[in-house]
Amino acid sequence: MKSFKKQAGFTLVEIAIVLVIVGLLLAGVLKGQEMIENGRVKSAVTDMNGIAAAQASYLDRYKRIAGDDGDAVALAARGQVWLAMAAGNVNGVLNGAALANTFNPVGTEAEFFFRHLRASGFLSGNPADVGVAAMPINAWGGRTAITNLVTQGRPVARLQICMGSVPGKAAAALDIQLDDGRPNAGDFRATVGANNIAPGAAAAAYSEDQTYTVCRNL
Repeated sequence: MKSFKKQAGFTLVEIAIVLVIVGLLLAGVLKGQEMIENGRVKSAVTDMNGIAAAQASYLDRYKRIAGDDGDAVALAARGQVWLAMAAGNVNGVLNGAALANTFNPVGTEAEFFFRHLRASGFLSGNPADVGVAAMPINAWGGRTAITNLVTQGRPVARLQICMGSVPGKAAAALDIQLDDGRPNAGDFRATVGANNIAPGAAAAAYSEDQTYTVCRNL
């Protein structure tokens, strides 16, 4: 006679244990993603504060605005790293590119701003980098730029640090930490648009489904 082996299966207890383990793994993944995003926000806050502090230190040392500093002969006299450094027109205002070129201000004082800060040692990076390469990369892979134009509903031109390609949730978190949480008011404002869009009209409210260019007054 043929013998039949009884087929084994999972008990309810075993299935419950597996579900608990899967739940813990998913919770860990989600928590990890949240920690990564929070880390990026903190990094962006640090970068903005660091650039503001670097500009203040530069002004204190040289009595001029980074990027507007010059002339070329005076800069070169400071040392090897300053040789052949681009010079501003020393008019007391950071003359940047048109708004459309905020993140590509080739040959303008908005480009020289980062080069001067690096040459002075107040900002990390290579002072010889020019054009787009002179623009720092932010925590979300977008660019970081400087402008001195009227943007995002501001009543007057202000020196501003801008970051492009910032996800909506992160943009809102930055605004809460650095200002008033409103994208169209205060020192921190936001424009809807991905891929380093130039700062334009300020958004009425933040949406986690959107991407933003954010700018903060220095």
